[in-house]
Amino acid sequence: MTAPATPGSFPPATPGSFPPATHRSFPPATHRSFPPATPCPFPLPPENRDLSPYTGWTRAHWEAAADGLLRATVPYASPGHGLIALPGARPSSSGTRSDGLEGFARTFLLAALRVAGSDGHDPGNHLERFAAGLASGTEKPTEARELTPDSPDSWPGIAAVRQAYVEAASLALGLRLTRPWLWDSLDDAVRARVVDWLLPALAPSPVDNNWWLFGLTVGGFLLDVDIENVRARVAVDRALARIEDWYRGDGWYTDGDNRAFEHYNAWALHFYPVLHAHLGGDDALLATHGPRLAAHLADYTRLFDTNGAPLPFGRSLTYRFAATAAPWLGALTGHTPLTPGATRRLASGTLRHFLDRGAVDRRGLLPLGWYGPYPPMLQSYSGPASPYWASKGFVGLLLPAGHPVWTAREEPLPAETRDAALPLGRTGLLVQSTASDGLVRLHNHGSNSTLAAPDPYYARFAYSTRTGPTALEAPADNHFALLVDGRPTTRGPAVPHGAGPGWAASTHTPRRADGTELPGVRVLSATVVHGRTELRAHLVTGAPPGTRVRLTGWATTPDGPTAQLHPVHGFDGPPADTPTGSTLVGPGTRTAVLEGTITAPEGSLFLALASLTAEASPAPIHTRAVVHAAADTLRVTWHDGTSTHVPFPHHPGAAGAGAQAPADGI
Repeated sequence: MTAPATPGSFPPATPGSFPPATHRSFPPATHRSFPPATPCPFPLPPENRDLSPYTGWTRAHWEAAADGLLRATVPYASPGHGLIALPGARPSSSGTRSDGLEGFARTFLLAALRVAGSDGHDPGNHLERFAAGLASGTEKPTEARELTPDSPDSWPGIAAVRQAYVEAASLALGLRLTRPWLWDSLDDAVRARVVDWLLPALAPSPVDNNWWLFGLTVGGFLLDVDIENVRARVAVDRALARIEDWYRGDGWYTDGDNRAFEHYNAWALHFYPVLHAHLGGDDALLATHGPRLAAHLADYTRLFDTNGAPLPFGRSLTYRFAATAAPWLGALTGHTPLTPGATRRLASGTLRHFLDRGAVDRRGLLPLGWYGPYPPMLQSYSGPASPYWASKGFVGLLLPAGHPVWTAREEPLPAETRDAALPLGRTGLLVQSTASDGLVRLHNHGSNSTLAAPDPYYARFAYSTRTGPTALEAPADNHFALLVDGRPTTRGPAVPHGAGPGWAASTHTPRRADGTELPGVRVLSATVVHGRTELRAHLVTGAPPGTRVRLTGWATTPDGPTAQLHPVHGFDGPPADTPTGSTLVGPGTRTAVLEGTITAPEGSLFLALASLTAEASPAPIHTRAVVHAAADTLRVTWHDGTSTHVPFPHHPGAAGAGAQAPADGI
C-alpha cells in the first residue's frame, strides 16, 4: 500500500508545475470591453455603456442579431420556402430533406420570438416567407429522406423520419407564439395540412429522454387552437408524468433513466414545461415547475464565465447561446435568483462572446462548431442547420422593452463576485470558480453520457469555460487511466461517492480500449478544491502490482490560461509536457502528464495538485497546499491556513469498501 498507516504529510519533493508555452492574463472582473476576434457580419447598434457597463449591449442589439441571422438564411430557402438547406461539410444522419426541415423549423422559431416580442411588428417581413413555407412544405409530405428536384419543398413525414418529431416542437412553438399574426391568417386548407402533419407528434416519444417534451409542445399549441383536445391533453400529461420520474431535486433532472446531468436540464427539461405553463396561463403547473427552474438557475448561472462563455460540457454544444434560454425564461416567469441587470449581463455577455469570436461566418451563418467549425465535438444527428436551436437563446425578446430586464443597469455575475466551490445538488458535479479571473471549472463525479462511451464531453474529470476536452483520437486531458497493453483505459460510468463543501468523489470501473471492463478493478476518485487549487486523488484497487497509471491535466492553447500539475504521492516525478492537438477553443494545446506504478493489489493511492488560472504570474501550485493522509481521511491545508477534510478510505482493510459504499456517502 502506498499510503502510510499513520497520518502523513505529502509535501512536494520537487517543483513540478507545468509551464505553459506562453501566459495570457485575463482582464479583471471590472474590465468593460470585449475585443472582437472577427467582425460581426451584420450591423449592430452603438454600445450603451451607461446602461450596460459590462457588455455595452441593449435590447436593440438582440433585435439586430436576430434579424441578421434570419436574413442570412434567406438565400438557402427552397423555391416555395418550405425547406432551408444550409451549406455544410456533411449532412446529418437523418438525410438532407430532414436537414432542410430543420433549417426551416429552427429559423422559424427565431422569427417567431422576434415578432412575438415586438407585439406583431415584423420589420424584416419574416412571417410572410414562413407562411409560404408552411403551405408548400405540407402540400405533399414525403417519405423520401433526400432532397430531389421533383419535390424541393416537401417536408418529410414524422413517421418516416424520426428527426421530424424534434422539429415539430419548434414549428408548434413558433405557431403558438405568432398565432394572431400567422396562424389565424392562414387558409383553412393550409391549417388543416399543418395539423395533419403535426398530429403524429402526439404519439409516445420514440426516444425515452427529453424528446417527450416535443409532444408536450405540439400538444400545447393544439390545445391553444382548440384542435384534437383529447389527444393533445394526453400528450401533455404523459410527458409531464414521464419527466417527473427523472426529477432528482434541487432543480436537477436526469435526461432519461440514467445519470445524464448537463445543459439539457436548462434548455429542454425546464424550458418546455415552464414556457408551456407560461403561454397557457397554467398557474398550477407553473407553481410546480417555476420554483424548480429557479432552483436550477441558482446552480446553472454559476457555469458562465465572466467573459461570456458557457461551460462546454455534454452534447449538442453547437447550439451555443441557447445556453441563455433558461436565464431569460426565469426572468420572463419571475422564477429566477438573478436580478434583471444580472440576467441581461449574463445573456448579452454570452451572445456577444460568440459573435465576437467568429461563431457567425462571413455569410452570417452559424457553422457546426463552437467558435468556428469544429467537427470533433459533433454528433451524428447534427446537420448544417442544427446550430439554429441557438434560437432558444432569444426567448428574452418576449420580455417587453419596458421590462426591468431591459431597463435595469447590468450587474455582475456570480463568477465575478466571489469564489465558489460548491456541489451541484445530487448530480456529483462540483463547480469551482475564481473571482480574480472569472474562470469557471466543473469537476465531474456523477454525470454520464447518453451516447456511446467513451465521450470526451462527459467522461473527463474536469471541464472549464476556457478550455475544451481533447478530441477522441488525441491523448485525453483531465483523465486518470491504467495502462493496459500500453494503452490507457477509459473511464466507465461514474457513480457518485459523496460530496461536501469544496469536494466531490466517485467510483468507476476502468475499461480497456475495446470497451470491456477490467474485472475486479475499481478506482475511487476525489477532487478537492479551494480558490484555483485542486487536489486530485485516485485510489486503485484490484489491479496487478507493476501496472502503470497515468494522470493528465488541463489542455491549454498557447494564448490560453496557465495550467499546472504537480505530483504529491504515488507518481514518478515531474510531469511531461505533451502536445494534445486542437480543442473547441483553438489549436496547439499542450497537456501535463504524470505516471506512476501500482504497488499493491489491495490499493495504491495517487495524489496530485492541479490548477487552471488566468491570473498573471501565478505562484507554483506546490506552494498552495499540503496534503495529509490518514487511514480513512484526506486533509488538505491550503495556502491561506484553512483546511478541508474529505472521507477517503485508503488503508488496506478498506481497500475494497470504497466501491461498495452507498452512492450518497463514503
